[in-house]
Amino acid sequence: MEHNQQNKAYEEIKHQEKLIAIILRSNYTSDNIVFFTPSSFSQQLGFLPHKKGGIVKAHLHCKVNREITLTQEVLFIRKGRIRVNFYADDKEYLTSRELNTGDTILLCSGGHGFNMLEDTEMIEVKQGPHLGDGDKERFEGIE
Repeated sequence: MEHNQQNKAYEEIKHQEKLIAIILRSNYTSDNIVFFTPSSFSQQLGFLPHKKGGIVKAHLHCKVNREITLTQEVLFIRKGRIRVNFYADDKEYLTSRELNTGDTILLCSGGHGFNMLEDTEMIEVKQGPHLGDGDKERFEGIE
């Protein structure tokens, strides 16, 4: 990917070259449309700036059968402040990051847990259908 890791407005969390998460801070900006995820990901994350008067032509999305083997989720921090704790596939704690109002995160792989540092409102987007308890394996983390 072409993104500068020193740019604090955009960060990739990796473990052994595997992408664990992508964080877009509320101050991220670009003059161009940017997609941060590889086209192979089942969840795509992009930044789409448009000027006043711009047009996105009407369109439908084609019905395409896709095989999804891993749930990836996007969280929008609508209000508040949280700490996200990241874990490897073997449940080993890796690192943590704080997210604030307006930040966005794509949880790509591995495990994760959250500590609410303030009263918080999040919006979550992930693939369905939802399988209830069959969707996740809970474990003891640092939360």
